Amino acid sequence: MNSTGYTPTATRAWKNLQQLAETAQAQSISALFSSDPERSRDMSVACGELMLDYSKNLVSKQTWQALLQLAAESPLESHRAAMFSGENINTTEDRAVLHAALRAEIGDQTLASAADESDQRVRLVKQQLANVKQVSEKIRSGQWLGSTGKAITDVINIGIGGSDLGPKLACNALQEFAHPGLTLHFISNVDGAEILTTLKKLNPETTLVALASKTFTTQETLLNAKTARHWFANTLGLENAQTSSHFIGLTANRENARAYGIPDDQILEFAEWVGGRYSLWSSIGLSIAISIGYDNFVEMLAGAREMDLHFQQAPTGQNMPVILALLGIWYSNFLDAQSTAVIPYCERLLLLPAYLQQLDMESNGKSTTLDGQPVDYQTGPILWGQTGTNGQHAFFQLLHQGTRLVPIDFIAAAVDNLSNQEHHRVLLGNMLAQGSALMCGQPAPKDEPFHYYPGNKPSNTLLLKSLSPKNFGALIALYEHKVFVQGSIWNINSFDQWGVELGKKMANQLLAESDGEQAQLDPSTSALSAYIDSCQ
Repeated sequence: MNSTGYTPTATRAWKNLQQLAETAQAQSISALFSSDPERSRDMSVACGELMLDYSKNLVSKQTWQALLQLAAESPLESHRAAMFSGENINTTEDRAVLHAALRAEIGDQTLASAADESDQRVRLVKQQLANVKQVSEKIRSGQWLGSTGKAITDVINIGIGGSDLGPKLACNALQEFAHPGLTLHFISNVDGAEILTTLKKLNPETTLVALASKTFTTQETLLNAKTARHWFANTLGLENAQTSSHFIGLTANRENARAYGIPDDQILEFAEWVGGRYSLWSSIGLSIAISIGYDNFVEMLAGAREMDLHFQQAPTGQNMPVILALLGIWYSNFLDAQSTAVIPYCERLLLLPAYLQQLDMESNGKSTTLDGQPVDYQTGPILWGQTGTNGQHAFFQLLHQGTRLVPIDFIAAAVDNLSNQEHHRVLLGNMLAQGSALMCGQPAPKDEPFHYYPGNKPSNTLLLKSLSPKNFGALIALYEHKVFVQGSIWNINSFDQWGVELGKKMANQLLAESDGEQAQLDPSTSALSAYIDSCQ
């Protein structure tokens, strides 16, 4: 991957967009509709059973053409080809970025130079997923027995970051397909109250722990695992519970899992090139396969693959991830929006904003270019959100009448088999009304300025035909590729996360000091640590 010399701010398109931004907020989205009767049709795009309407954006035809030109003048096309062909585009760690290979099929790679290697990766993934199928089906059928001979009823996934957020989101989102006799639990936080409270509710004889860690060295995961081991020891007398049928390891480091004590045939591997926040498609997704069944897990992969192919093949102006990415860049870099909101009108997608926070903010929260230079423009925005209609009774006041520009992604399923017609009609009616009200606004009655709605607030509306495993997979892959596109245009590495390391290092220093070693800490932190010690 070579982007040497590329600077987005030096492109003609960037400079053109700066000029267009000077008058953009004086434009009216409603007026753009009035001058273009076909705007809604022209600014909608579909991929499979996902439909995106992006017509309610503060984007004229001229601005949209400039944004498309920005993509054309960026390294996006070469970066995309490099990622899918397996080049080491994660330059600071000298790694390939191959999460798309986790849902690919033989022959998907169109570059002859990379086809053989790509097909080998697909075969490796298929072998690893065959183990996921075997284990998940054994658990779902009641054939996986605990140490006392009882079938498993509860599965605890212990992981953090990508080893927790993706599987937890998927299991919650796809509960329509969940096994009625199995309950999934997710433990991530090192806060002991979380795991201790969960364990109190469970029967150790019928509980299985899945330890999900790429390296099998993650501090939070291993501490929670230690607590689970003690629980099995105290309740069942299993002094080495990790060697029993109550533990499974999900990792890219078989040796570390084996050294920890997990039996070799209870270790499910995934490739080292799988990034943490992209790992739900791999063996890390065992909990998903246990919950919804392996066939539905495969459907989830198929939906992601459908979006992968769309991203590679669709023209830029009809490419859903590119469209979302360019709109985000327009607001962040040219209209000074500091954040973006994701509002799912589906309670089962409650965890989607949290999942996307890691995907987006860990990927593009960078201030150094691929060339090692400091950036002089905004990169990743702050992402936040909540489900509708709950958000309407909380922060929508700011969205409607506040002073900040907050672009919104509204997301909903057109059909919901877990709801009924009355509830779903009201739910979707609220979503559509919010998008319209934010755009159109309302003048204030005489002497009542507090009733003024300025309008002109932008939003996208993303509709899934239903919240099926396939459509869920496509939804997640859509946002993966959106983040990639923005990183390419910003000329940053979207696939490392060095920003989390300093905090870990300082935490270890604090813990060392509490064990009697001297740590180099600032006066405030030392005083706070001493106060906490005095309260023990």
